[in-house]
Amino acid sequence: MALEIGELSASAAKTRGIDWLGLAVGIAILVVAPFLIYPVFLIKLLCMALFACAFNLMIGGGGLLSFGHAAFFGGGAYIAAETAKNFGFPFEFALLAGVASATFLGFLFGVIAIRRQGLFFAMITLALAQAVYFLALRLPFTHSEDGIQAVPRGWLFGVVDLKDNFAMYYVTAAIFLAGYLLVARVWKSPFGQVLRAIKDNQPRMISLGYPVDRYKLMNFVLSAALSGLAGSLKAMGLGLATLTDVDFTTSIAVVLMVLLGGMGTLLGPVVGAIISVSMDDYLAGIGIPVPVVIGVIFVVIILVFRRGIVGEVVHYWRKWQARKPATRA
Repeated sequence: MALEIGELSASAAKTRGIDWLGLAVGIAILVVAPFLIYPVFLIKLLCMALFACAFNLMIGGGGLLSFGHAAFFGGGAYIAAETAKNFGFPFEFALLAGVASATFLGFLFGVIAIRRQGLFFAMITLALAQAVYFLALRLPFTHSEDGIQAVPRGWLFGVVDLKDNFAMYYVTAAIFLAGYLLVARVWKSPFGQVLRAIKDNQPRMISLGYPVDRYKLMNFVLSAALSGLAGSLKAMGLGLATLTDVDFTTSIAVVLMVLLGGMGTLLGPVVGAIISVSMDDYLAGIGIPVPVVIGVIFVVIILVFRRGIVGEVVHYWRKWQARKPATRA
């Protein structure tokens, strides 16, 4: 018994060591990246990666498939852009306004849709997101197809001038890292464990007395808030909020990112976002139809890597670890 406890402790310590090593490598990459790649492109990539992490928290952790997450991403983008440009909000308050609006939308969507499951839930979120798209198309302050352009970045806490691309990148990277660590903490918390149990066997969790709908609603609202943060960052970093941000295609794009990288893994959405955004930028530059190529690659990934890229790596790593002979003192 004591030997088994010791082995478990050693395994946990090894896992924590790998986590800290991975975090250190990730931070190093974030620090060096703008010296190798155009910072504005990296800002967009990190915003989409945060959006994918937020979506993965909901579908990977709670098993809720939404076709309307662009409403939160784009809603946050529009509110942040409007408050920064026409109300003169500083950077941090514009971000908070965008997050607050996305959180409110998430709560509203959740109250309406959370009691449904599967395809019914997905269709309700799609219908509600299309209503948000219609508002973005018709409301005067959104400027319809033109969107809100020339959004000022301003200063961070009145000290850091965000007009400098490097400064804006590092602020975006810090916010992305904080969001990623928040998702990781939720994932490993008792709250996250309950969500995964609900995903695996909801009737059993109901029979055990858990308020299932409340847990799912909290998860949905948290995912919406992080999506709004990603959209707000995108609007401030790139200087515009457009109809594309609330369009159905953006909702589908984030689904593909998560499935491509690996649903239910922490790193998978980031890998999926890197591949998707990089391909989008590269293929658009050489005139190749991006949706067709991404669709073909997605089909190949689904056929070859059914768990996603990171999911397959994790799966084979665990199989390899299980085959290693157990060492006993």
